[in-house]
Amino acid sequence: MNGMTRGEVAEKAGVNPETLRYYEQKALIPKPRRSDGGFRLYDDSYVDRLHFIQRAKDLGFTLAEIKDLLDLRVDDEATCRDVQAQTEAKLDEVEAKIEDLKRIRDALSTLSDACAGEGGPTGDCPILDALSEGDAYA
Repeated sequence: MNGMTRGEVAEKAGVNPETLRYYEQKALIPKPRRSDGGFRLYDDSYVDRLHFIQRAKDLGFTLAEIKDLLDLRVDDEATCRDVQAQTEAKLDEVEAKIEDLKRIRDALSTLSDACAGEGGPTGDCPILDALSEGDAYA
């Protein structure tokens, strides 16, 4: 047997062995060659590809977006500008999430500041009252 098994490549790449099968189904990795006994055999290029996928996931790219990036990588017509456009779109998405998180932080801070933090009954809790009123905290 010349090549790595699914378990071996998964361990080397730091992923679950079932992840390889899933990525194969989603066409994120090519179908590996098979041994005479029918076992999947992987080479080091799969480890590199799995690391690429993991790094892209760490940056917030979805699997569909990662597939697009991988497709661009082998498309003779694609340019670096195409990759930059995908990266800028992801950056815009991240900026929007940051703004949303800031809004949530400010709302939570306002709610927390409205509460004296005393040991009174929850029926008198200004945080619960504000949440019951809908957008009173927004």
